[in-house]
Amino acid sequence: MDGNTEFGIRFSDNQNAIKDTIKDFVQSEIKPFIMEFDEKQEFPIKIMQKLGELGFLGILVPEKFGGSELGYVEYALIIEEIAKIDPSIALSVAAHNGLCTNHINLFANDEQKNKYLIDLAGGKKIGAWGLTEPASGSDSASMHSYAEKKGDYYLLNGSKNFITHGKSGETAVVMAVTDKSKGKDGISAFILEKGMEGFSAGKKENKLGMRASETTQLIFDNCKVPASNLLGKEGEGFTQAMKILDGGRISIAALSVGLAQGCLEASLKYSQERKQFNKTLSEFQAIQFKLSEMATEIEAARLMPFKAASLKDKGISVKKEAAMAKLYASELAVRAANEAVQIFGGYGYTKDYPVEKFYRDAKLLTIGEGTSEVQRIVLSKTLIKEY
Repeated sequence: MDGNTEFGIRFSDNQNAIKDTIKDFVQSEIKPFIMEFDEKQEFPIKIMQKLGELGFLGILVPEKFGGSELGYVEYALIIEEIAKIDPSIALSVAAHNGLCTNHINLFANDEQKNKYLIDLAGGKKIGAWGLTEPASGSDSASMHSYAEKKGDYYLLNGSKNFITHGKSGETAVVMAVTDKSKGKDGISAFILEKGMEGFSAGKKENKLGMRASETTQLIFDNCKVPASNLLGKEGEGFTQAMKILDGGRISIAALSVGLAQGCLEASLKYSQERKQFNKTLSEFQAIQFKLSEMATEIEAARLMPFKAASLKDKGISVKKEAAMAKLYASELAVRAANEAVQIFGGYGYTKDYPVEKFYRDAKLLTIGEGTSEVQRIVLSKTLIKEY
């Protein structure tokens, strides 16, 4: 690839142009309103619509279905750049692109793609994705939501928990059991639309962080889903979901790196402005060591999602690489946010500086799209199988 080299990774001119475009957008459209969105827990639907107009909500979608037809490398670049300023908006962009939209993109038939992808890719509709339930988080195969075939439709009952865009999303991909006797091979995936009979949003969560990214329940009460909205075949839903999560973990790793980079940049700036004992904080060795360790870990972490993204773009399985990237980068984000607050001291504990929000936002990254413990399970199984 021709282009500039940054952090040891060589990007094409087009990739650098994409990065510059999203960077400018974040600075002008998101940065001035970060705390307003956070304190109001307000999902910025207009921001998402503008991102859709720029092509950033159909990143992986082919042009013929209204998308930008880019790859996972560009996807990681975009998510990282947004997360440097506001991780919660980055989370919404990642969830829309990588979960709902990409599930339809990868597993829907052309009729379904024509019906749903164009509006999702253009930002006219926001996507939600339903796997987690109140009693099944990491053990997603033990879900209780059940879809029973009734002629030309399915009757869906149950609920989903911790769903990004559960209220504002107008299109949702939902997993439900269609054959209880088959375990995870009896789980199917369906496309739901806002306004379907028996389909509603439940409680909106009052969260520690990522507060501008809306999280709610989804409720299915005898929800009538046309049989034509089945994604793929019955029993393929769980396998589809696991493949979707492999790609999703790349985006969460990139988001984690962006958050950590935001912590480092804020800490570097503050440490050169703040004086104690007639010295700037950056002149103290204790602070220098914190900054150097943060920078080194970020440099290492940044390589991992881009390696996974590059392999993914080549059609190579990235189960191991995505899990490694997500595990390492998400835990780094928590460490970086913790160190940033420490560097800022008392001011780091206030909402006058960005590191307080980074600190609150970071923790979700070790939980969402597979906890750190789940990543270790995935990695150990993959490593043992390979050996």
